[in-house]
Amino acid sequence: MIKRSLKQIAEMITVRNDFKSVEDVMINGVTIDSRKIEPGNLFVPLRGEHVDGHDYVEESIRKGAAAALWQKDVPNPPLHLPILIVDDCLKALQELARQYRKELPVKVVGITGSNGKTTTKDITAGLLSLQYKVQKTEGNFNNHIGLPLTVLGLEEDTEIAVLEMGMSGRGEIEFLTKLACPDVVIITNIGESHLLDLGSRESIAEAKLEILQGLKEDGLAILHGDEPLLMERIQMFKGKIQLKTFGRSESNDLYPTQITQLENGNSFTINATDTVFQLPILGTHNILNALAAMLAARYFSISFEKMNEGFRSMKLTNMRMELVEGSQGEKIINDAYNASPTSMMAAIELVANLHGYTKKILVLGDMLELGPEEEEYHHQIGLRLDRDKIDLLFTYGNLGKHIANGAKSVLGKQRIFAFTDKEALIKELKQHITPSTLILVKASRGMKLEEVVKGLQK
Repeated sequence: MIKRSLKQIAEMITVRNDFKSVEDVMINGVTIDSRKIEPGNLFVPLRGEHVDGHDYVEESIRKGAAAALWQKDVPNPPLHLPILIVDDCLKALQELARQYRKELPVKVVGITGSNGKTTTKDITAGLLSLQYKVQKTEGNFNNHIGLPLTVLGLEEDTEIAVLEMGMSGRGEIEFLTKLACPDVVIITNIGESHLLDLGSRESIAEAKLEILQGLKEDGLAILHGDEPLLMERIQMFKGKIQLKTFGRSESNDLYPTQITQLENGNSFTINATDTVFQLPILGTHNILNALAAMLAARYFSISFEKMNEGFRSMKLTNMRMELVEGSQGEKIINDAYNASPTSMMAAIELVANLHGYTKKILVLGDMLELGPEEEEYHHQIGLRLDRDKIDLLFTYGNLGKHIANGAKSVLGKQRIFAFTDKEALIKELKQHITPSTLILVKASRGMKLEEVVKGLQK
């Protein structure tokens, strides 16, 4: 993580006060959360809708922070403490990260996409860790605040950083990629997430392609080659880049030649080698995420033959196709971190095709940010269920009701339960579980369906 004196920090950002008496104070890392202060941190107070970090500056320094920033329009700065007054604390945080990134010799892999970017990040980091010291975005630190904090958390001897880049509107990916200056970028796919903000899949594709704006000259762009919205628009890009594609079709640089779905993952082969790969992640759609990661690993000279070691040792972010056990011995696929129509259907398809279970239950919640057609997207999910492969459907949320309505003509009313109360859902769900039951739990992050998983484990 960043280790600099206040004098050095002041050379990286614009400081408005006289700090000469404390210029030799060393900071060790940066935080915006006063509850997570570690000795030597630089505390950056951000102003939120309900909380102002400036109220916690003195407390943070008492807890061990070496210094803090202070925004110049906030009155009564504690000038008796080691503080740096700046025009805007958030912009100062971002600029500090930008300058720190310039000082590091680290290579960067930037990843975005509508679905699968976190899983792709985890797989990529696992493969690159075979030969390099790697750090990756933790949790959902992938926005205009989280990514700068991730960059500032990089050790100076880290060789490759794998950085996830999220967005809600136009211009956000461009900002993040120009801060991170990636050597390699990956766009996993173009789905329906962010339709509320961007209006169309075409606009989503254009927003995701902003990641190219920060790609170093002659850097590598890895794209889903089966997505026409990406392939059409990449032809219009004026910069000098290398291009590799992945997908299911044989027109791609990397594609699967055989896939076998296993109880705890997938076995697959590809066109570029005879090696049989074992990917310990549920869902055949995750093979495409793996292909993107494999192309990045090859760019950094990791052989296909070694990649199974990376697959075995990788650590996935929680609540993404996470297989856990409930209190009655049932198996639960916890995929509650996020959801879109594309990812939800992929998860449902996985459950439908898994063998060895006498009962299969779906627990599906609202998919958010889908725009004016959100009700129809949910209705279509219900219509596409397979009555012969899904036994019961539980929905949660006001939009989830439209999944239930769509499924009535497929499953019949007796096999469908719609709830807006989580405790009631859990209580009813427990009445239908046996040790040989498989349950999928999936919704957008805001629905917090991991609480259902925890309820089943009690």
